[in-house]
Amino acid sequence: MLLLTACSKPEPAPEPIRAVRTLTVQAGSANLLHEYPAEVRARAESRPSFRVGGKLVKRMVNVGDVVKAGQALAEIDPGDLRLGQDAARASLNAAQAQLAFAESEFKRYVTLREQGFISGVELERREAALKATRSQAEQAIAQARLQTNQAGYAVLTAEVPGIVVAVDAEPGTVLSAGAPVLRLAHDGPRDAVFSVPEDRAADMRAALGKPGALQLKPWGATATQPAAVREVAAAADPVTRTFLVRADIGRTDLRLGQTATVLVAMPPVPGVVKLPMTAVFEQGGKTSVWLVDRSAMTVKPQPIAVAGADGNLVVVAGGLQPGQAVVTAGVHTLTPGQKVRWYAEPGAAPAPAASAATTAPAASR
Repeated sequence: MLLLTACSKPEPAPEPIRAVRTLTVQAGSANLLHEYPAEVRARAESRPSFRVGGKLVKRMVNVGDVVKAGQALAEIDPGDLRLGQDAARASLNAAQAQLAFAESEFKRYVTLREQGFISGVELERREAALKATRSQAEQAIAQARLQTNQAGYAVLTAEVPGIVVAVDAEPGTVLSAGAPVLRLAHDGPRDAVFSVPEDRAADMRAALGKPGALQLKPWGATATQPAAVREVAAAADPVTRTFLVRADIGRTDLRLGQTATVLVAMPPVPGVVKLPMTAVFEQGGKTSVWLVDRSAMTVKPQPIAVAGADGNLVVVAGGLQPGQAVVTAGVHTLTPGQKVRWYAEPGAAPAPAASAATTAPAASR
């Protein structure tokens, strides 16, 4: 018997009773605030390109450069364009010489017709030939102007002031007419661009043009600035199923491409419960909290429906009843049916069950 007693396993020590801080559920109202990540973009952007094709030999600007209206941006090889200009000028000279000869010849035929040496039909034929020669000269003039303009297109200039935000072609590339060389963000008002889910698109359309309907908080900043919805996409993105929204933030010191948060205040929601974020955990794919059974002093998980956030508090739309005690700290260390006791501040007497359930949320022991 002594040997059997010595070989038997000792009974496991009872699990210690954990002290928990709780909060008594009370119904109230919440001012929901939806947050969306946004990017600062220029109101207008353009993709400058050459009007004629050619080999890119020089690019004078890089990403981030600030350019002025009329500033040279890039240049293509002007050799072929200059040859075309020379050919057009030579054709113009020939056409003008032919026109001068046709005009002087027509004057002689007019004199001959007045003296009766030629018929009227012959004079009309000579007049028609003069008109054709004059038209050819006018065509040569237009062609020479066209070639002169195209020779000037060898240098790409900025039509408006702005900032270079992207480069699409490098020197050595053979470009066709209209191929973009870079992307230019125009200097002027800027937008905060963000996406909203399908169920929020109607709210964004209702806020179109209303100043202060949104608040923009730049990344790393605490202050916000007002913004107004300027444009809502008519169709959802085929991949993300979200709607693109552009909010007007006017002229600002925010840099292009800078990230920010768009804050959208929603109407107050009555009959909801607010809990600290430390009281919420996920179990079985559901958002839950721990409820304290006052009679047995044990905890059990309770799934809840989350409606959003109000500052640092979680807004609960369903799953809880007023008067229930919810654990507000240390939720990831508890197990279903675990024995607990009310937490008491060091140096203070243990609080009774009724009053302990109304203590403010704090960290558990």
